[in-house]
Amino acid sequence: MVAGIVWLLFDASLFAYGLLFLPVAATTALWVRPADLITAPISAPIAFAVGVWPVSGGSGGIGGQLMGIVSALSLHAGWLYAGTVLAALIALVRKAVLIGKRRMPRRVV
Repeated sequence: MVAGIVWLLFDASLFAYGLLFLPVAATTALWVRPADLITAPISAPIAFAVGVWPVSGGSGGIGGQLMGIVSALSLHAGWLYAGTVLAALIALVRKAVLIGKRRMPRRVV
């Protein structure tokens, strides 16, 4: 969805897509269920790769589209890594908080 918005508003700017990918990755890591925290850093690069297709600028047939996607992924890997690390850090902190809550002694009244 973000890629479509970038395509419409920013004329398929990969910089804008990468910049908007960071809050999406953070939101994904915050939104995922506690039982599925491990999937947040795994789903971020998959979502980036799938979402880069509309803004990749590939032309021609399937080969041109694939080359556009591969080029966009290789040239803008910094955004991909930043979003993945951000999602991993948020998931790690959430998991640590959950473990800390579980280990806290319960008060007997």
